[in-house]
Amino acid sequence: MDFTPHEFAELYGEIYVDLYRFALYSLGNEEDAKDAVSDAVLDGFRQRETLREKSAFRQWMFAILSNKCKRKKREYAERREYEQLPVEDANPAEALPKQETEVSEAVAVRELFAGLPQEEQQILALRLFAGYSSREIGRFLGIAPGTIRSKEHRALAKLRKEIMEHER
Repeated sequence: MDFTPHEFAELYGEIYVDLYRFALYSLGNEEDAKDAVSDAVLDGFRQRETLREKSAFRQWMFAILSNKCKRKKREYAERREYEQLPVEDANPAEALPKQETEVSEAVAVRELFAGLPQEEQQILALRLFAGYSSREIGRFLGIAPGTIRSKEHRALAKLRKEIMEHER
């Protein structure tokens, strides 16, 4: 099914925030997240005739974006320039909590999230920030839904444990 540019833009507008949020948490900084989303949208637009159903647009775009994020992380590793920095917020005055302790806690959680293996970060980001089910995430990543649920559970347990240790 070939979408007109207007139809593509309309569908993209409905999911932009979720795409950006996923990329931001996957990559750890605003500029790389914007670049990854832009690259994914360009690829999606160029390949829009390969999408068979409008209802699959969201999943399809997340799959493209997930691949872009993986590629960017590989580039980081190859250049050895990648440092896991706290996520930068687009507008810190609006996005970050007001009190200093809450800010430091938010930064700590983001750093702990960035310390998870890439696959666990993707699973949690798709589940928590984009709202996908384990079945949908499994389709994106080529993993059985039961395995997705297990990995999600283990990743959340790791984060809980790390947060508890950090609070001590």
